[in-house]
Amino acid sequence: MSGAKNCPETPRQKMIGMMYLVLTAMLALNVSSEILNGFSMVDNSLHKTIESSDLRNQALYADFEALSKENPKKVHEWLEKALAVKKKSDEVYNYIQDFKKQIIKLADKDEANDSAYVSQINAKDNLDKAAEYGLVKGNGKVLQKKIEDYRDYLVKLSANNPAKQKMYQSIFSTKKTKDGKSWQTAIFEGMPLSAVVTILTKYQSDVRTSEAEVVQYLKSQTDALDFRVNKITALVVPNSRYVIRGGKYSAQIVLSAVDSTKVPGYFVGSAAVRNGFYEVNCGKSGSFTYAGQIRMPGNDGSVRTYPFKSDYVVGEPSATVSNADLNVVYRGIDNKFSISVPGVASGNVSVRVNGGTAQKAGDKYIIRATQDGEINISVYAKIDGKDLPMGGGAYRVKYLPDPIAYIQGTGGDSKPIRGGYMSPNALRGSLLIASYGKDELVKANFTVTSFTMIAKGLSPQTVSGSHLSASFVNKLLKGDILMINNIKAVGPDQRSRDLGSISISL
Repeated sequence: MSGAKNCPETPRQKMIGMMYLVLTAMLALNVSSEILNGFSMVDNSLHKTIESSDLRNQALYADFEALSKENPKKVHEWLEKALAVKKKSDEVYNYIQDFKKQIIKLADKDEANDSAYVSQINAKDNLDKAAEYGLVKGNGKVLQKKIEDYRDYLVKLSANNPAKQKMYQSIFSTKKTKDGKSWQTAIFEGMPLSAVVTILTKYQSDVRTSEAEVVQYLKSQTDALDFRVNKITALVVPNSRYVIRGGKYSAQIVLSAVDSTKVPGYFVGSAAVRNGFYEVNCGKSGSFTYAGQIRMPGNDGSVRTYPFKSDYVVGEPSATVSNADLNVVYRGIDNKFSISVPGVASGNVSVRVNGGTAQKAGDKYIIRATQDGEINISVYAKIDGKDLPMGGGAYRVKYLPDPIAYIQGTGGDSKPIRGGYMSPNALRGSLLIASYGKDELVKANFTVTSFTMIAKGLSPQTVSGSHLSASFVNKLLKGDILMINNIKAVGPDQRSRDLGSISISL
């Protein structure tokens, strides 16, 4: 037992330490032949287990290959994963096999046997060579890392099976022992060579057994998406339940196979839909889309999701009211039309005008005539990617009716008048306007272009524009009568109109 530098060992303490080492060596060397033979029996049994696992694995891979040839689309992906497991397992197995051979060679030297069976080892009771190769030379650290990587690989492959994950974590555990020894120390330090080789053979057996477990699990996944059905019905799924004459009705006719013992969950967005019946109140018009998923428990206990997406169209309620006496449009102005096709969204409706133009403005169409006589309006609806004619009609083209001429005073509260009495002051600065008045049925802007002012004792004066001549008005006296004749006005159709005359008494 050694002490600190300021407390050196006594000769007695040194003697006791030497005796302890000698006694430990003697005890370690005193490994009975019965125990060593026991390791041989266990090792032989493990090799038989490995042989059985190899035969089972060969049959699994052959079966997997045959299934892949029959149905490559369904099985090939899983076969590739199984072959990757085989490659990974072989790498770990072969590394352990080489590890055993190296420690046996260190102990038996030239007499070492490549079979690495415990029964064929000469130095079965050797306590140093396994530790030398595993701990001193650092190969135990490499072995531990390979076992841990293999364990994590199997756990990842078994993501849908927590029980198998727990099993692999236990079988290939490299945790410290209860007394704090590392995995490497517990296996290699002070252990007889026969024991170490037997432990490594046990790991080889675990690798082959786990390989078989995982490959069998992967093979089962080829059927995990298959559902056992006990009810088959015929369904017709139309693209649309509303078809317009000239369009196409199309539907997918399918067989629906279900397992009545498994109830799927239906979801639109994150909201559950009872019995898969989706219903929504349509308060707004337009095109709408929705998406969700069906969740179905699989044969392996996991839940499979099947996404879907669809859309529908909500149209405005519409009715067509026609009056043969009013089927006219006026030249020069925006004629507003409300045009819709029942069952078709407004965004899929278009209008074409022969003899005019059409422009969408909000929920209305602005129709302008570009010719006299008659124009034809045609309505189209886009259905299944095609513009189909929905109808229309012919409309007579008329010029706007003549407006009425008024005198508009300058006061802020003054109202347009057709004639009557005005004071000289109110008349000054006044102008002529032309409109349909407060009961107008058609909105159109007109501009007075000229008129003639006549009064007794004054020479008639022709005015261009709409303002009364100030110099002429200033010559008028109270009691005079002002006549405004030959009033001309132009409207949005650029047609000049004669609006008659106005008489004003001062």
